[in-house]
Amino acid sequence: MTSPPRLVLPLHTPGMRIGLFGGTFDPPHAAHLGASLLALKRLNLDRIWWLVTPGNPLKDTRGLQPLEQRMAAARELTKHAQIDVTGLEAVINTRYTHDTLDFLVRRCRGVRFVWVMGADNLRSFSRWQNWRGIANLMPMAVVDRMGSSLYAINARAPQALGRYRLPEDMAPVLADCAPPAWIYLHGLKSPLSSTQLRAKRSKPRG
Repeated sequence: MTSPPRLVLPLHTPGMRIGLFGGTFDPPHAAHLGASLLALKRLNLDRIWWLVTPGNPLKDTRGLQPLEQRMAAARELTKHAQIDVTGLEAVINTRYTHDTLDFLVRRCRGVRFVWVMGADNLRSFSRWQNWRGIANLMPMAVVDRMGSSLYAINARAPQALGRYRLPEDMAPVLADCAPPAWIYLHGLKSPLSSTQLRAKRSKPRG
């Protein structure tokens, strides 16, 4: 009989400032790394965790590479002392981001978590399961993407959360702010997309 996978969380202690960056990472690419490095620096974080999810409920994830393969590729790309790659969701059996973040907040008492996402995800954030609950769990940082700033801010979720948006110069203290609180980080303009890279991967070679 196979024993269930053991829960091992990356390094954390009370008071640490940790960014949480989720996705399928299929494949992980330079824009993921760039967003993480930007968040580490601008938000004054101690670490950032890549939460590699088994699948995205809002996307067709047929054809995704196996989780372990994606995690290995993520570790190969990052190779950074402050970036940890984890397949936490597969171990605790959560499907939605809110449930994963709620687990971490309850499990890691005293850690100052920040949810980090790209501006492309901000546009669809109102479609996420319990998105208002996510905003109430921890501060959020939205990293600009090529073209995304033109439409993301006008989407439903950022409009609804508009009064909780902080000026960008408060980025270094975002982790200390009580949620809901969020900030928009400019500076990263990468056109890379995992969806587009997967499409190229699946195209037959002529």
